[in-house]
Amino acid sequence: MDSHLSDAVPTKYMNALSEIKSRFKRVLDQMVDDSSSLLEMIRPAQDSKFGDYQANCAMPMKGMLGEPPRKIAEQIVAKLEIDDLCHSVEIAGPGFINLKLDDSWLKQRLTEALPDPRLGVPLVDTPGTYVIDFSSPNVAKPMHVGHIRSTLIGDGLSKTLRFVGHRVITDNHLGDWGTQFGMIIYGYKHLVNPQAYAEKPVQELGRLYKQVRQIIDFHAASQQRPTLLERIAKQRAELEELDSGEPVDDKKKRKEIGRRKAKIAEQQEQANELEAKMATVQSDTDLLKLAEQHTDIATEVLTETAKLHAGDQENLALWNEFLPYCREDIRRIYDRLGIEFDHELGESFYHDQLEGVVESLAEKGLSRESEGATCVFMEQYDTPMIIRKKDGAFLYATTDLATIQHRATTWQPSAMLYVVDHRQHQHFEKLFDAAKLWGYDDVEMTHVSFGTVLGDDGKPFKTRSGDTVGLEGLLDEAVHRAGQLATELNPEGNAAELQEVAQVVGIGGLKYADLSQNRSSDYKFSYDKMLALKGNTATYLQYSFARVQGILRKGNIDIEAMRNDPVAFCFENDVERELGVSLIRFGETLDEVLIDYKLNLLANYLFELAQTFSGFFENCPVLKNEDEDLKQSRLQLCDLTARTIQTGLSLLGIDVVEKM
Repeated sequence: MDSHLSDAVPTKYMNALSEIKSRFKRVLDQMVDDSSSLLEMIRPAQDSKFGDYQANCAMPMKGMLGEPPRKIAEQIVAKLEIDDLCHSVEIAGPGFINLKLDDSWLKQRLTEALPDPRLGVPLVDTPGTYVIDFSSPNVAKPMHVGHIRSTLIGDGLSKTLRFVGHRVITDNHLGDWGTQFGMIIYGYKHLVNPQAYAEKPVQELGRLYKQVRQIIDFHAASQQRPTLLERIAKQRAELEELDSGEPVDDKKKRKEIGRRKAKIAEQQEQANELEAKMATVQSDTDLLKLAEQHTDIATEVLTETAKLHAGDQENLALWNEFLPYCREDIRRIYDRLGIEFDHELGESFYHDQLEGVVESLAEKGLSRESEGATCVFMEQYDTPMIIRKKDGAFLYATTDLATIQHRATTWQPSAMLYVVDHRQHQHFEKLFDAAKLWGYDDVEMTHVSFGTVLGDDGKPFKTRSGDTVGLEGLLDEAVHRAGQLATELNPEGNAAELQEVAQVVGIGGLKYADLSQNRSSDYKFSYDKMLALKGNTATYLQYSFARVQGILRKGNIDIEAMRNDPVAFCFENDVERELGVSLIRFGETLDEVLIDYKLNLLANYLFELAQTFSGFFENCPVLKNEDEDLKQSRLQLCDLTARTIQTGLSLLGIDVVEKM
């Protein structure tokens, strides 16, 4: 067995995939004009029987070079200088190139990672400055499930970008201005319960916002629904004339019938939603009475908003009184989630800058009047971006342009990321294009979009009463269920320790359930799946970490001594090598995450690592091994696995516990 390696001289940390691509690039650049797309075809092998990495670039080169892919693969391998990194390079099938890492190289990487707090993950060569805009709730009402994805994705990307060495500035663009405060001000002046406000101001302000919203929606629905029902009836009559119910051979006619049916179904859904808004008020005698007393509420709210924007002393004083309460309530939720921001510059911060934005765009000839409104016209869009309405009011687009101007001037970022749901994609396309025309064309601006959280019915997650699920209630339920799980696993456990486990497992499970999904997709929320001990869950990963801590405690291992004076890693069992390969892929996984800003790739990596460790745990005795060097080698693998899981989860904003 090899001796200890305390005197080994560490080489520069290397990302295996990146280094393999670098070696291939030297060859491919001699064969084609642009090798970038070919290099993307070098990936980790999906099956270890094909090696550790696979290069499929020879196949598309057939069209470039006019030769069989296998012959091209042979030419590539003949020129490839990679013996120091891979001990096996084989050509399979029509031209697949399979590569297996050299065991000595792999063991050296693991040895270097063992004492390193960064686990051998190098910092980026060229750090950038990223401004990340995420969460951005309307502070006038409690946070709800709709805020969870932006908040968690933005936080995870911030942590990951910082970890690899970028400068990151997080900015929570709060909705602390505008119509929502006009609604609260109106509610406070006409509907407030003084005692409730004195005792629990946040709850009372939230109630006022909800009540004003319900009354506005009731009146709007009462006006819109009859017209919509008439339109639906007319369209159904037209459809009956077109569709006799008999089979239709005409493909064009079938398509038209399908289109009309879909349109009617969509409008019927809208009518049902309007009916539900009306029913909410009609079923509550007191609320209905208020609705009958406040028939012009929508207009009055706009008046209160305009007065606030104009600097009306009374409304401005109320806004200054309400805002700290609202922000305090939101801060409490962020504290529970462990979320922090460098800045929280809300819409109000930019209010005084909006006139200057409009003037600047006009001076550069980028805007003009259209039907009394000031608009930015761009050739690629059918409709303009309005930056000031006919009545002089500014819009979200104006504020967003002012925000880009401030961020670019203040922080000189190389990239601005906006973590906002997919329904806003058209707004951001126009916004970014307008900003580039305005002169901000040297900064990457990306809309990091995401799908919707759904309930079991496949519709946006709601309470049984139809309300949007509050975020605080979601956290409470997650912690409660995690507490039940912790008690089941350890019925004799200390109450304080069980409560700590409940907090970490509950909040972690909620976060991971979201972040393990492809952000572009909708997903169904499930408490049961979220906290499962098996499968791709935070609970499974946290349990894997705790299992290693149990091994180290039971063996009374001096962890620092083991890390600083390691033995040579040995691979007596195939799963030991498989675990070693998985461990060194942590850095390349982070690279992959940041290509398209998809944190689910990190979650998938951690899950696969934990699964590999489970196979290692079952097949490779650790503490009972009589060979001391083999025992320490396996302890080293255990330690690296636990720290990789812990570090990876921390980038997702998730904690671990020593015991489950």
